[in-house]
Amino acid sequence: MVSKGVWLYRFRQLFIFGYQQAMSCIFPVIIFASLALTKVVSIPYFHRYDLLLLICLIAQIGMVAFKLETIDELKVICMFHIIGLMLELYKVHMGSWSYPGEGWSKLSGVPLYSGFMYASVASYICQAWRRLSISVYGWPRQRYAVIVCTAIYLNFFTHHYFWDLRWVLTILLVIVFYRTSFTYKVGGKEYRMHVVLSFLLIGFFIWLAENISTFMGAWAYPDQEHSWRLVHLGKISSWFLLVVISVIIVAQLKRVKSAR
Repeated sequence: MVSKGVWLYRFRQLFIFGYQQAMSCIFPVIIFASLALTKVVSIPYFHRYDLLLLICLIAQIGMVAFKLETIDELKVICMFHIIGLMLELYKVHMGSWSYPGEGWSKLSGVPLYSGFMYASVASYICQAWRRLSISVYGWPRQRYAVIVCTAIYLNFFTHHYFWDLRWVLTILLVIVFYRTSFTYKVGGKEYRMHVVLSFLLIGFFIWLAENISTFMGAWAYPDQEHSWRLVHLGKISSWFLLVVISVIIVAQLKRVKSAR
């Protein structure tokens, strides 16, 4: 039988882990709060997408000003903003989803604030990496990681014309990273998790966040244009692969920085 002291210790560890996760999610939470606020509150002559962009810019400046993010982390986040915006421009052009609202800050049908949704994922990864003292073991050779990352990103574009290789890439991912794991510290105690499992868990929670975002009108899939419905479960695989890209880029940048 598990003693009371053990249960208290486990509860304490869970509380610390939850607190660190919550602190790592500050930027995504700001975006969710902004989506909720702008859904019920409007400013005359100020489009919703423009207001969201302004809030995201202020939030990003505030994160650095209050030292919640470092300058190096900001550089990574800006990179993800560009990567995400390029993907958004292409996907909206192909009709994968749309932004039906109006806005001065829309580029080819894509509001510029949308890049911050990808940047918020990078913000979470960078902050969790630092707050939980994450270390990587068994990381594959750099060229293999780069090849997998590049192939996954390109598949988001090419599957509209050729075969969708997401499951082939998932198998390749498991093969390349079969020896790779993360360690993280909670309350001074170290834990270990296989890297593929961490990708899947983050992808699942992003899918949950996606359902909240579409419900709040952040964007709309073709089957949500007339009424909201649950995002297809298959989207978890897309977010899973997008998380792979995010983590690989962050890990590679940290390895380069450590080498310097």
